[in-house]
Amino acid sequence: MSDLVTYDVVIIGAGPGGYVAGIRAAQLGLKVCIIEKDKPGGVCLNWGCIPSKSLIHQACLYGNRHELEQMGVEIDTRNFDYGRVQRKSREATQRLNTGVGYLLKKNKVDLIQGTARIVSRNKVVIQGSDKTIEGRNIIIATGSRPAEIPGFEFDEEQVLSSTGILSMTKLPQSLIILGAGAIGCEFAYIMNSFGVKVTLVEMADHVLPFEDAEVAGVLENSFKLSGIQVLTATRAVSLEKTNAGVVVSLVGGDGKQQKLEAEKALCVFGRRPNTDNIGLRSIGLKPEKGYIPVGDFYETTVKGVYAIGDVVATPLLAHVASKEGEIAVEHIAGRKTKTRIDIHAIPSAIYCEPQVASFGLREGEAKEKNIPYKKVLFPYKGVGKAVAIDHAEGMVKLLCDPETQEILGCHIIGHDATELIHEVLLAKSSELLPEDIAHMVHAHPTISEALMEVAKAVNGEAIHY
Repeated sequence: MSDLVTYDVVIIGAGPGGYVAGIRAAQLGLKVCIIEKDKPGGVCLNWGCIPSKSLIHQACLYGNRHELEQMGVEIDTRNFDYGRVQRKSREATQRLNTGVGYLLKKNKVDLIQGTARIVSRNKVVIQGSDKTIEGRNIIIATGSRPAEIPGFEFDEEQVLSSTGILSMTKLPQSLIILGAGAIGCEFAYIMNSFGVKVTLVEMADHVLPFEDAEVAGVLENSFKLSGIQVLTATRAVSLEKTNAGVVVSLVGGDGKQQKLEAEKALCVFGRRPNTDNIGLRSIGLKPEKGYIPVGDFYETTVKGVYAIGDVVATPLLAHVASKEGEIAVEHIAGRKTKTRIDIHAIPSAIYCEPQVASFGLREGEAKEKNIPYKKVLFPYKGVGKAVAIDHAEGMVKLLCDPETQEILGCHIIGHDATELIHEVLLAKSSELLPEDIAHMVHAHPTISEALMEVAKAVNGEAIHY
């Protein structure tokens, strides 16, 4: 008979939700273990956020080589090796993977390698072994995987998932990307920067369909100017693999049909929660469209069993998973905490160039729901630093209540947008008004002056535009 190990919290999955929850629980004095079938860090660290950002950084360096050429520097790219680019992204992942393992050990969180299955309200087994783990509480943090639809199945050679393209060590001559969400747009930027002929296809009326349409329009124009073919309001109906690559059949919103050929296709149709085969039904949990229903503190209908991250119907973002994990374990530890994350205070970040970042109300959403709002814009070209560093493309868009001037949402496209968004979000979270941002002295020259100017523009007081 196997030894029974008892923990205060058993966490299934060591992604950004699971490992953060584990560390926070340990800080609160709880005895914790995390069960992980692969490597600590989950998809985000190993096959998502981190390696893709390494590729984006290197794509930016390579794509900006023309700035050096303008100084008279001659650059010979004949020996360029994308394999080295990919290898560098894996090295970044390995370093951080080791770092997460160190943090878990430092905080005395037991990391158990294996595939977990829930067998009762407080027991988990490691499949393929006789090991049973008992926990007073269980947190499900099993994450998600790339969505695969019939007719567009991944073979990771000609038809790639987001995981497959991160594993690729040789650039294709051409690439069709089906899906212009965050992942599709980021890889469109990466591949185009390295000289790949890219076609980006999106069913919705604009790229980044979950972002503000006006901001998305700026990105779409930027992509087109950089040589990316962008097809919106266009649906892929079939994909055929050939000796030369792939042929994708498309139908536009006007019913017009066309076929595109490329060496490879990247299919990014969203993600699916990993909730199958983990024993949910054994404790009476029934997923809804794959997602686990949760209430306050991300507790399921089974007391003591929680679910966080991509397995619940909240934005599939690493920082959301991390915060949900913290809330769950703080509740378990008896600490006063938020019941759940405010959906309007979650920052979104897309890391192509120009970057896109946002939170809160979108203008289209306000119109649809008849929510009164005041819109103000400030362009990057009115910011001295942006012009000086040759990044004058972009704008800041602020939506406010027309009566109280409460900040309802902010949308930024431009250089360092993913860093800038937090100043406005902090103001929103602290119940400050645009005038508070406007009156704060911002260092000059900085890109953040765009935030000061857009805040001044709420009352018609912008100086530089």
